[in-house]
Amino acid sequence: MAISRRNFIKSGLITAGILSAGEMAVDEALAGEASLFPQHEAMGVGQGIHPGRVVWMHDPRAVHWSGMDFWWKPENFDQGRILEMTRNGIMRLTGEDSPQKAWDALFAWRNAKNGKEGGYRPGEKIAIKVNMNGAGENNDDPHGQFGVSYGNPLLLQTLLRSLVRDGGVRPEDIVVYDTCRIFPDHMRAMCTEGDLKGVQFSYRDLGGPNDSAPDKKARIQWAGTVSGEPTYFPTCLTGADYLINLGNLKGHSWGLTLGGKNHFGSFINDDRRTTPAAAGLHPNIINGRMGGYSVLADLMARKEIGGKTMLVMLDGLITAPSETVTITPENSAWSMAPFNGHQASSLFFSQDPVAIDSVGADFLVSEPNMRSHNSNMRGKPQMENYLHEAALLAHPPSKTNYTDGAGENPGSLGVHEHWNNPEEKLYGRNRGRKEGIELIKN
Repeated sequence: MAISRRNFIKSGLITAGILSAGEMAVDEALAGEASLFPQHEAMGVGQGIHPGRVVWMHDPRAVHWSGMDFWWKPENFDQGRILEMTRNGIMRLTGEDSPQKAWDALFAWRNAKNGKEGGYRPGEKIAIKVNMNGAGENNDDPHGQFGVSYGNPLLLQTLLRSLVRDGGVRPEDIVVYDTCRIFPDHMRAMCTEGDLKGVQFSYRDLGGPNDSAPDKKARIQWAGTVSGEPTYFPTCLTGADYLINLGNLKGHSWGLTLGGKNHFGSFINDDRRTTPAAAGLHPNIINGRMGGYSVLADLMARKEIGGKTMLVMLDGLITAPSETVTITPENSAWSMAPFNGHQASSLFFSQDPVAIDSVGADFLVSEPNMRSHNSNMRGKPQMENYLHEAALLAHPPSKTNYTDGAGENPGSLGVHEHWNNPEEKLYGRNRGRKEGIELIKN
């Protein structure tokens, strides 16, 4: 029989908001075998207008996929509900009462961090990094007629519409990119129609007009030992003033795919299909050790990424257990509450890249169906090493000298901890602590 923290509070054994030894024991009992990561105190410093805040929007009516056709088709979703989730997500993230004010607050926060005043001005460039890992992984087929996971076309269109209609951004100031994958024709068409005309795409369009170009002045000098092809940031990123990280909530054969690993598509080298592998990065994220150098923390610290990010989102509308697996209703349904056998139908929003990946990691390794389809979720606790390194970047466990690429250590990139248990999903700030994650649920 599951032990409920609420019952302990009612009986007076623990005081709400205070993490006592007894409460920790209850949390551990509730977490049970679903807890891959060891419990620890919050580490790092929360980032954002409301530091460490992560907003979780869940609407089971937003997805109605039967499995009879490709998951990504627009008719499998309710765009009105996804737009409402997006608008409410950024409003709750910023604390504003309209999406217009929320976008203004996000732009102003990013500018203030960089010593500037005000919000977006026409002519400033916004780059959106979308995780297109499943699209064109092995070929250049532009049709996208396959069932593996890649960035949700309707979600991208919805985000773009809110950015243009609510945020007042000119479409021609937006570039959507993934340097080592492709954007299928149908996706580009629906994201450049109507009032989105002018939105640009940059990707692996070898020799074509949309081909990503390396900025030869922006070669990545890794802070740790990495052997492989010389690697550069793309001009679409180095030329941007702001960055939105639209990642996926999904598993991967090399570990977790969340906001951090999404940036494996934010650089270029000579092997455009296997850019991260050519750079020699994959073994570091899955075979590395706790307390070792992290290429993900290294990327997150760079001024081209961490110094420009204004918003991080995780797409959890329809999840995938891995990047090469065809999505089916069976392998993508979530059994834990509140999903109860349905699609996750969720979106996550944060200004703290460490906090949102910490929350995403807790969801992934606690979901039984995800664990059953991906052994990494059961047996690779070192996947979270990058979160420890990023949270403690000023003095990381590995003692690596991380910099922003211009010689400065940016300090903690965000706050990292784990929820108390999969039932309640409470973090430090939810329990009255001064530091930690604050998970806001709709």
